[in-house]
Amino acid sequence: MNEVVFTPQVQLGEDTSSPQLFQSCWDQRKGIAELNCLLKDEQVYWFGFVYSVATLANIFIMLVIYLESSLHKPMYIFLFNLICSGLLGSSAVWPKVLSNLLTDWHTSSYEGCLLQVYLLSIYAVCTYSTLTVMAYDRYVSICKPLQYHIIMNPSKIRMWLMLSNLVPVFSVAGQIYLTSRIPLCSRTLNKLFCDNLSIINISCGVGSLGILSNVYGLLIIVCLSVFPTFLIVLSYVKIISVSLKMSKNSQSKALGTCLPHLIIFINYSIATVFSVIYNRLTVLMSSEMNVFISFQVTLLPPLLHPVIYGVRTKEIRKCTVKITQRLCASTNCYFTSKLKEPKIFAIS
Repeated sequence: MNEVVFTPQVQLGEDTSSPQLFQSCWDQRKGIAELNCLLKDEQVYWFGFVYSVATLANIFIMLVIYLESSLHKPMYIFLFNLICSGLLGSSAVWPKVLSNLLTDWHTSSYEGCLLQVYLLSIYAVCTYSTLTVMAYDRYVSICKPLQYHIIMNPSKIRMWLMLSNLVPVFSVAGQIYLTSRIPLCSRTLNKLFCDNLSIINISCGVGSLGILSNVYGLLIIVCLSVFPTFLIVLSYVKIISVSLKMSKNSQSKALGTCLPHLIIFINYSIATVFSVIYNRLTVLMSSEMNVFISFQVTLLPPLLHPVIYGVRTKEIRKCTVKITQRLCASTNCYFTSKLKEPKIFAIS
């Protein structure tokens, strides 16, 4: 049967290829172990709550950008794309993870596992490409303000959006195809979700196809993660060098427009470094660290998008208040009209 078994908590001394490793709370020892098990169940519901809130908040920010014509600018269009990739990554992982943690069924079809790897990889690469385009937009806005509307015209924006989405989709598809051709020697993953390196680690030896897959994956990392990071850093070096020549007021405005993007970039880069370390040291890490890294990589970055841009960006904050007031006013008008409707009584 083509199924992959997830083992978020592997017991020492047991056969790691057996699905019997998954013990429910009722199989644990009494006393403190039961309390720890109960806390873990509460944490699962907490993760579900955080995922739901993050998803709704991101969808709300997307609606604000879509409905408000004043936000139809390059920076917010790219933010819309960044939020889409974040929702794709978190939705590819957390519904399945929560289902595995809340039930006794900890398996997935191999095809479903590869689909999860594909969507998660697209999220990772698309985020870097979108952050790079956003950094370029900030660079042009601050360093070449008089040429901004000429450089960032609608055709250029469409081109950047197509490149930042289509290049990851097709490049990652090649990686997934190579991975799917490698035979597996085990079907047990010591992780909460599927990723490409974990599947490679349980494959049978390193043949020519495995080497090709590793080389291709390394090229993707260098070209679509390391190189974009270099471009983002270079953009901010240019921005800082130009800002130092500006007045204090102009410097504060430049910092205000760049800070949300910079926070998300730093947070996402830290999460990526954690992910790389995690993939290399999965066997040595505890189940608590397993959950923490999964949260840091796939849920925390999308969760921060609406918080950072909703709080730090004045235009989004104003438009959010405007839409909220509009919705409240329309709701009040609806109920007021209902209350004022004349009531007709039949006299028998």
